[in-house]
Amino acid sequence: MATTLAPVDSREVVRCDHCNLVQFRTNNHLCRRCKTSLDEEPEPVAVLTVQVSHAPTPISSNQIPVAMAIRMLRTRAGLSQRQLAQRMHVPRTYVSKIENEKACPTLSSLERLANALHVRIPDLLTTTGRTLEDEIRELQADDFIAEMIPYMRRLSGMQMTSVLNQVRELTVAPRRTA
Repeated sequence: MATTLAPVDSREVVRCDHCNLVQFRTNNHLCRRCKTSLDEEPEPVAVLTVQVSHAPTPISSNQIPVAMAIRMLRTRAGLSQRQLAQRMHVPRTYVSKIENEKACPTLSSLERLANALHVRIPDLLTTTGRTLEDEIRELQADDFIAEMIPYMRRLSGMQMTSVLNQVRELTVAPRRTA
């Protein structure tokens, strides 16, 4: 329950019992700072014992490790945080916060990061920090793929689809032994 103070300008002034912020009553009856209800008593929160571990937290499937990829691409380009920040036209502390997962870059920041690092935006969102060019180079180093490339350029879309389907069938169907 919020504590009601003297009215000012016919609006009700209340103090949040949770964070002690003095504020005008909001339309949604929630505190502007902590978002708890100004009308009812907060429910007691169960205290959990947490074991502190210095091991890195595993990344769940819905999180994208942008920070790790940005740091890896920045160091690969031989740039300091300050140099990258100058290329992006942002403060150095912003780059530091992104790399330390204290801030999440906006879409426009991702675009500026990609331009500053001379990579594509999807390269910033990979878990490996590898660029598309790295993956293409790795594929071209494979003898079989390197031998296929000149032939694939001559095929139509329909022919490429046919080749792809045949390769899929070869990997799925059991091998016949003679």
